[in-house]
Amino acid sequence: MSTTRAARLVRGALALVFLAASGTSWAQATLPGDVAARIDASVQEVLTRSGAPSASVAIVQGGTLVYEKAYGSARVGPPAVPATPAMRYSIGSISKQFTSAALLLLAEEGKLSLDDRVAKWFPELTRANEVTIRQLLSMTSGYQDYWPQDYVMPDMLKDTTPAAIMKGWAQKPLDFDPGTRWQYSNTNYVIAGQIVERVAGRPLLAFLRARVFSPLRMASVVDTDQAPLGPGDPMRYLRYALAPPREAPKEGKGWMSAAGELAMTASDLARWNIAVMNRAVLMPSSYRELEREALLVNGAPTGYGLGVSVAMVGGRRQISHGGEVSGFTAQNEVYPDEKAAIVVLVNIDANNASGAIARRIANMLFTATGESSSAVDQARGIFAGLQRGEVDRALFTANMNAYFTPQALNDFASSLARLGALSSFSQAAQSLRGGMVLRRFAIAAGGRNLGVTAFYMPDGKIEQFLVAPAD
Repeated sequence: MSTTRAARLVRGALALVFLAASGTSWAQATLPGDVAARIDASVQEVLTRSGAPSASVAIVQGGTLVYEKAYGSARVGPPAVPATPAMRYSIGSISKQFTSAALLLLAEEGKLSLDDRVAKWFPELTRANEVTIRQLLSMTSGYQDYWPQDYVMPDMLKDTTPAAIMKGWAQKPLDFDPGTRWQYSNTNYVIAGQIVERVAGRPLLAFLRARVFSPLRMASVVDTDQAPLGPGDPMRYLRYALAPPREAPKEGKGWMSAAGELAMTASDLARWNIAVMNRAVLMPSSYRELEREALLVNGAPTGYGLGVSVAMVGGRRQISHGGEVSGFTAQNEVYPDEKAAIVVLVNIDANNASGAIARRIANMLFTATGESSSAVDQARGIFAGLQRGEVDRALFTANMNAYFTPQALNDFASSLARLGALSSFSQAAQSLRGGMVLRRFAIAAGGRNLGVTAFYMPDGKIEQFLVAPAD
């Protein structure tokens, strides 16, 4: 048996273990009731403010699905049709990581290398003998984006093909020399998807269904590049400024391709996220390739891996991506070291609702783990005291107590008291520095946004508690 064949069997076994543990409904735990209630209220608030008709949310904690719920109207009607967790939403560019996974699977089998030149398959493309697969996937190729707009242009209502997109945009002069800059480009992934099909000898979706979706029981996945979602799924919407949602046009066939063709339920995308955490589909070395930040030739960071954004957020490693096609936006965030993930799918385009919901959930989710809930409560109390010009000096180190002079406390009180009651107070980030824990808190009060930077000594004493404007 070949090493590659053996590795595939091991990964298949891991996927089966994951599925056996997940079961039919596969949610093995739930969020505490108070946290779930706060999430519900937060999602509803974002939908109301943004005008988005609906959202479908799935949350992973401890490596298992703990929450799935849909909100709002999948179809605004009349009559309105309530959204349900079983409905599929287009995930747009979140599809790109699946295209990357397909190429990594082929690389594992020795059928290609990420450092192969595009000219091996498409020599007619501009400077194809210089551009690598890796540069396509990391958005450093220089090929111009064929769809940077957040709406559908008249020509996009007509059907097209990947070949036509490549001829129209990948035979133009490059926007920059390969590897010298980072620029998001859907064209890269149209090319990448065609390479998968040339090498695998079958359509990309068929390859992914056999190697990824079926093993992970992601049964809801469909290709919305060929046909719109049906009546049992959400309608796509847009808004003109602050007007009510209107039905968004459907792109012609072929425009989304490997750059954004997939639709699925939030819980099925959560299955993929759990597989990423468990290294269940690809080899560990392939996941490292997927998640490693690409560097430009001058060594500058890009914040991007292979179809995913990579960052440290709140002291945690985050693998994420957003998505948008006509009538839909989405946000997918994975915190692999915490075994946590957040999926938010929304049926409106050119709207930040999915990202706003994901950020709010992340703040609540990590506070709910207990790692910072007491710190948030304590910091909120300290801030309220500063509004009155008072501090409990037992909480602070000698250095910080020296900082809190009578003049300082008077300035805190005179400037903060007029803000009144707090609208929100949450932990925004946490990291280590100088042998202390650094926590950053975000505050909204009196129409202002403020930030607190606080250092905590190993014994819990507070070495720093500074308040500054954040708007």
